[in-house]
Amino acid sequence: MAFKRFDLTHDKRYTLSQASKNILEDINSPIIIDVFLEGTDFPSEFKRLQRETKQLLEEFSAKNNNIIFHFINPLEDEVTRERNIQQLSNRGLTPMQLSVQENGKSSTEVIFPWALASYNDETVTISLVKNKIGASQQELVSNSVQHLEYAFADAFSKLTKPKRRKIAVLKGNGELEDKYIFDFIKKLSEYYYIAPFTLDSVSNNPQKSLNDLKLFDLIISAKPTEAFSEEEKLVLDQYIMNGGKSIWLIDAVAIEKDSLYNEYGKTFAVARDLNLTDFFFKYGVRVNPLLISSLYSAPITLAIGEGSNSQFQHLQWPYSPLASTTSKHPIVNNLNLVKFDFANQLDTLKNSIKKTILLESAPLTKIEGTPREISLDIVTQQQDPTLFNKGNQPLAVLLEGKFTSVYKNRIKPLKLSNEKYESIPTKMIVIADGDVIKNDVARNTPQELGFDRWSRQTYGNKEFLLNAVNYLLDDDGLINIRSKEIAVAFLNQQKIAEQKTSWQLLNILLPLGLLAIFGFSFNYIRKKKYAA
Repeated sequence: MAFKRFDLTHDKRYTLSQASKNILEDINSPIIIDVFLEGTDFPSEFKRLQRETKQLLEEFSAKNNNIIFHFINPLEDEVTRERNIQQLSNRGLTPMQLSVQENGKSSTEVIFPWALASYNDETVTISLVKNKIGASQQELVSNSVQHLEYAFADAFSKLTKPKRRKIAVLKGNGELEDKYIFDFIKKLSEYYYIAPFTLDSVSNNPQKSLNDLKLFDLIISAKPTEAFSEEEKLVLDQYIMNGGKSIWLIDAVAIEKDSLYNEYGKTFAVARDLNLTDFFFKYGVRVNPLLISSLYSAPITLAIGEGSNSQFQHLQWPYSPLASTTSKHPIVNNLNLVKFDFANQLDTLKNSIKKTILLESAPLTKIEGTPREISLDIVTQQQDPTLFNKGNQPLAVLLEGKFTSVYKNRIKPLKLSNEKYESIPTKMIVIADGDVIKNDVARNTPQELGFDRWSRQTYGNKEFLLNAVNYLLDDDGLINIRSKEIAVAFLNQQKIAEQKTSWQLLNILLPLGLLAIFGFSFNYIRKKKYAA
């Protein structure tokens, strides 16, 4: 039987992107999807998310009948309710508490906004909710609906496509220890092959080091603290000239938050020379040894008081700016706030490279020079908003194009074979803070990247970095699904509660009134017509 589906929506929300269709074409055995977003007592917003999820899965299934899905309510049976909650939580599917507004009254409901997709004995989790700090339930659902296609397509890709890309995590220049990048590398390993690469070998055999480095599709430099030698820079430059992609998380100022926790509650921030100024300058960007201070920032948690009377308090800390953007670029579209710590000022320079500002500070921003004393006492001081007048400051930038070699028309520290002075088209991301990739470590156990265990907030650091890597290495355009814009309209629940009786009466009395008018008019006309 032949059939055809038509998408008549203005934003084409039910039309799958080409990247999704490409993934579906390669699925030749069943993918079983269990969706736990099922129930009858949801708020209306989440019923909307439930419907949108079902409609999207129907669209997937229409393209490939190997997509099989079921909606399951894990809380339906009171006998197994607690056991199901525990089992799902153990798998990382944490429940969500919602506030339900009905007839002007508030109540609380528990839901599981998750799905499990299974394929050939492998299972991945799919989050159906796209969190954003400060978002209302309606904004939360709107963000989630917009994210649905990418969430499912990404899961299908992980299940059906073998790893084929390789990423090198640079070592040898005082980069972050493995335990501080553990959570992100663990997440990244779901998509790519990951391996450390030590630049120390450059001094012994630079040609072999370059040849080995060229085997990787992407390099990540996670907060180096020791200067790069000219030999190392040349090898890295030639890696880029050969089309290698890279992410640089750079601290141009030496200071750590932990160094403030001393008996004086203060420390000094000083410039850090990584010998990379000319390196980035040639490519079109500069990370300056200046600190970004913002009134829109993440709090710092301090113990206030003495002894048993001390209490932990969340206090405004201007050196942890929260970065966002209005850009619709797929890396940052619909992204949660990203937390920085002691971020530096970043400039873009004029050249032929295309530059896209991915993240920037809030408008109420101040730039502070170094060396500078940083003290915890600042949390007790009233900040003057008029001093935070530098506007939005770029904190992360994407560079795309044909790069010119740093060593073009310069004396080189050593000779390499087949040297290039202009790259093939490639991409690079520079982030003006190494702590963006750093996860907390509690009791020697790495915590989730972006999660603040004191305020219980989860920032968008991990998603931002994962999107960045996916964009740099994405061949099939999957990451571009994130640019899809879907407008979701909601009813005003407050107006519904306030005007419920009026609309009920209108819907009951108006049809009766119209029917009475029609009956009276019909009888009048009939009598007049046949009176003679």
